Amino acid sequence: MSLPDFLVILVTALSVSSLGLYFFGKTQSEEADCPDEVGTSDISLLFKGESLQHASAAGLKLANFNQQVNDWAELRANLSPRFPGFPAHPWDTQNTTILDAKNATDVAKLEIRKIDDSTHIQIIDQETLPLDVQHKIKTLEAEVLDNSFASSTAPHPIWKLDSNKTVVWHNPAYEELYQTVFSSIPQKDKPLFEVADVAENPLGSKRASVKSAEDDKNLWFDISVIEIDGGMMCHAIDINAVIHAEIAQRNFVQTLAKTFAQLSTGLAIFDRNQQLALFNPALVDLSSLPIEFLSTRPDLLSFFDRLRDNRVMPEPKNYHSWRQEIADVIAAATDGSYQETWSLDSGLTFRVSGRPHPDGAIAFLIEDISAEVSLARSFRAELAIGQSMMNTFDVGIAVFSSSGILQFCNSAYREMWKLDPENAFVDVTILDSIKDWQRESLPNPAWADIRDFVMKVGDRAEWDCQMSWKDQTKFECTVRPVALGATMLQFQRTSEQPSIEAEKPLLIAQ
Repeated sequence: MSLPDFLVILVTALSVSSLGLYFFGKTQSEEADCPDEVGTSDISLLFKGESLQHASAAGLKLANFNQQVNDWAELRANLSPRFPGFPAHPWDTQNTTILDAKNATDVAKLEIRKIDDSTHIQIIDQETLPLDVQHKIKTLEAEVLDNSFASSTAPHPIWKLDSNKTVVWHNPAYEELYQTVFSSIPQKDKPLFEVADVAENPLGSKRASVKSAEDDKNLWFDISVIEIDGGMMCHAIDINAVIHAEIAQRNFVQTLAKTFAQLSTGLAIFDRNQQLALFNPALVDLSSLPIEFLSTRPDLLSFFDRLRDNRVMPEPKNYHSWRQEIADVIAAATDGSYQETWSLDSGLTFRVSGRPHPDGAIAFLIEDISAEVSLARSFRAELAIGQSMMNTFDVGIAVFSSSGILQFCNSAYREMWKLDPENAFVDVTILDSIKDWQRESLPNPAWADIRDFVMKVGDRAEWDCQMSWKDQTKFECTVRPVALGATMLQFQRTSEQPSIEAEKPLLIAQ
């Protein structure tokens, strides 16, 4: 082979080799730029718009991709807790963006790279961690597992919202309640509760209700919101039992209020701070205190001061000791032992009592007993007159009730039998009286008949009998039924005591 031929062949071989290397290098570069062929252990995903086009086996496990229109949101919900800066939309990034992990011990990085109209996402985690960091990560994984188990078994709904108020996570209780309300699986863009105003509430909670689709009943929950990085964590506590108890209590209070409004007794209830908490219309009528004053919730001292100014309570003898007297009244009412009768200058008479209530409250009851006092006075006057009239009789009179208790006797009876039943420590019965009568008289079977007559129930007829005292003086006992099953006994002397001379034997002269 000649030298020129050898040179031609050499140049041709070099040219072919150069072209081969050029095309081989270009192919490698294109393969590097195209993420279609990746290792199965890499986390790599390719999006076109917001729809997933291609993903590695490990990337498919990141989220529950179901060929939805918005697969990007599904991926963002799973990656944003680890990489907080994950964009809401693919077009929010330009060229290549590298995001660091939230946890300082996490050395992984998230790369978002624009390729024409597509977006490539890859998690880069190739560094080998120290043993202590690996141990800490394992510990955190165990803690996360426990927390996940706790949230999944929680009986009350828990859900997480991102910055766009989209539900990115929820526990099974939330899903169960969602199905009860909407009869469908939870929708990310349709939360079960509106929590915008809850977050603005300084207390961080509010009550909200949802209507059950099954029985059309309102279900009440206490919603609390806690702001976290990148969103909010929400909790809903079932308070149906509390709501029902409050409704029952409110109905009970309304019933009591209606009852108090119809009472003729004035009622004033003071709370533990000694301020007026409740009063009824009768208190306004009896105390002549204006409603405007009572509505200001005066304290106890102001209340009694105003009563004294309106002359609704007795004027104190010593005004300087007035406050001490009121303090004594409050102390007695606290013990439940305060009860007094106020006789006013206007002629009215009030019965005032104080009763302690739970939690340190005190209730005062003011009752107008003027008619009762007037009737009692008239009754006592009539009794006094009747007693005086009975005492003028020479006939001994004793009245026994249907149960055999001595109710009344006049002075002639006390003198006749030398008895004073009014000074007895206990009630005097018909049996006690018969024993006294038998002790002063001769034996007579009529005493047993009188006992049976007094204790008898039903129709009875008047009768009488003759008896004698031990000094042979005779007397007549009349037994007469009176009203309400009572029995009146009348004792009347029928002969004078025989003279001593008449009892002496007659001496005949011989």
